[in-house]
Amino acid sequence: MLYESIKKLVQYGIDTGLTPECERIYTTNLLLDVFHEDNWEDVSCDLTDLVLEDILADLLKEAVTRGIIEDSIGYRDLFDTRLMNCLLPRPAQVQNDFWRHYQESPESATQFYYKFSQDSDYIRRYRIKKDRRWTVDTDYGTLDITINLSKPEKDPKAIAAARNASVSAYPKCQLCMENEGYAGRLDHPARENHRIIPITVNDSKWGFQYSPYVYYNEHCIVFNGEHTPMKIERQTFVKLFDFIKQFPHYFLGSNADSILSHDHFQGGHYTFAMEKAPVIQEFTVKGFEDVTAGIVKWPLSVIRLQSEDVTRVIDLADHILQAWRGYTDEAAFIFAETGGQPHNTITPIARMRDGKYELDLTLRNNITTEEHLLGVYHPHKELHHIKKENIGLIEVMGLAVLPARLKDELELLKTYILEKKDIRSNETIAKHADWTESFLPSYPEINAENVTHILEQEVGKVFCQVLEDAGVYKCTDEGLAAFDRFVETL
Repeated sequence: MLYESIKKLVQYGIDTGLTPECERIYTTNLLLDVFHEDNWEDVSCDLTDLVLEDILADLLKEAVTRGIIEDSIGYRDLFDTRLMNCLLPRPAQVQNDFWRHYQESPESATQFYYKFSQDSDYIRRYRIKKDRRWTVDTDYGTLDITINLSKPEKDPKAIAAARNASVSAYPKCQLCMENEGYAGRLDHPARENHRIIPITVNDSKWGFQYSPYVYYNEHCIVFNGEHTPMKIERQTFVKLFDFIKQFPHYFLGSNADSILSHDHFQGGHYTFAMEKAPVIQEFTVKGFEDVTAGIVKWPLSVIRLQSEDVTRVIDLADHILQAWRGYTDEAAFIFAETGGQPHNTITPIARMRDGKYELDLTLRNNITTEEHLLGVYHPHKELHHIKKENIGLIEVMGLAVLPARLKDELELLKTYILEKKDIRSNETIAKHADWTESFLPSYPEINAENVTHILEQEVGKVFCQVLEDAGVYKCTDEGLAAFDRFVETL
């Protein structure tokens, strides 16, 4: 069984281009060593239609049987990553291949690297497929909804073992360069099959990679080569566009000033609803008449800038950032600071559109009150049954990343709705009772054929409300009038 599985894994490496044919024997020997196996027999087996997930499952079963690893997801993930590394080229070769493709076009380079990141199992395609995805049409466009199921659940054995293990501060975080090739621990993911593309951003060393939990096409992470905190400032806009100049088919954005300790951006090759949203009101800023500016029709408060001159976009963006940092409008409940705590910041997203540099600036404010302890411009309490977490960059652009708990909760909710049972009687889904009762009367008929679609659409409507809660200026006459007051100060 071991010989057959190793032969299949090596063939998978050759078929995908990860392993050259001339390294078949070498790769086989590497895998034998991982299993502490001294012998080899070239057994006969079917090498067509190879499925990586099945091959790895067989090898993991063998590793457990031999006592090489414990039978838990934490140990399995560490071990199968080690197996995959036996198939892979060293980082220098991957980098050379990337830049060779780049000479053809930036698109060719990213296509090569994205395929490599999937074939190497760094992006575990078979887990990503488990994510639930659908769309919902709203007044702001078509929003994307996902329930994240690709991240493995916490392994009790791994948690216990990690608790007893010695504390390590290497790598400092999961975004550090030092992750490349790292074997991992129970409290830190294995990255032996990880290859980073070094790039230059703003005359400094940065890294380019894909997210192992891709929420959209070619979901990439661009991160500082140094472990330095995130900060929104003029240089943030410079960095964003420095990347866009190199990869004009991608967008790149940043979360607002974050507690995260490593400076990084997220981007990719995907068109979000926010990008499709139109400008509903144009305006001109004195001294920047050459830069097109306008308010976007979006549940959050977004200013869109556009020009063929990237420096002018950056200059105006910095001007708006500085103005927003110090802006207070008590009538609109916007305070630059309270008790010495600053509140105003910006979530920026950069892209190229029709040969022009475009920057969306999403105005954010983190003020809290006794009524809204998590934030006035945060999902409000009545929506927490669906989404309680902070609204990050991906959600700002119109893609909901909802917690895994919703999969089972919605399935249970479907049963209770169809069987007309009391939702409040079940503690797992009781929190959804008010919400369910609010929309059920609007559907004259609910049956087994349409109940899934109904729940998905209603969840999507909740996400739209979540985004509206996060907007500092609401899309109302009063909200837009307050937005205008800020624009007039620029």
